[in-house]
Amino acid sequence: MKNNQDLLNVLRVVDKNNNQKQRYLAKFLGFSLGKFNYCLKELKKKGLVKIKNFQKNPKKINYIYVLTPKGISEKTKLTLNFMKRKLAEYEELEKEFKK
Repeated sequence: MKNNQDLLNVLRVVDKNNNQKQRYLAKFLGFSLGKFNYCLKELKKKGLVKIKNFQKNPKKINYIYVLTPKGISEKTKLTLNFMKRKLAEYEELEKEFKK
């Protein structure tokens, strides 16, 4: 994934809604289903997410998405960087208004 904000958003939504279907999560983020599926596969390759399947009934397979310890660490790091950027933006705006 190219965009750290997209990465953070996917990690957040997967962490909070780990038993939802990909279609729902993609729509929630404003992604196409293909983009969301691609992002999940990339996160899995990086070891940030585990994708587990289970059967509720014999005809239907569902998936659950779980952040790995590495995924939790990456989400924390990205959140801190996001907060630092927003704080810097706020401070810059505050300086402009004081002029």
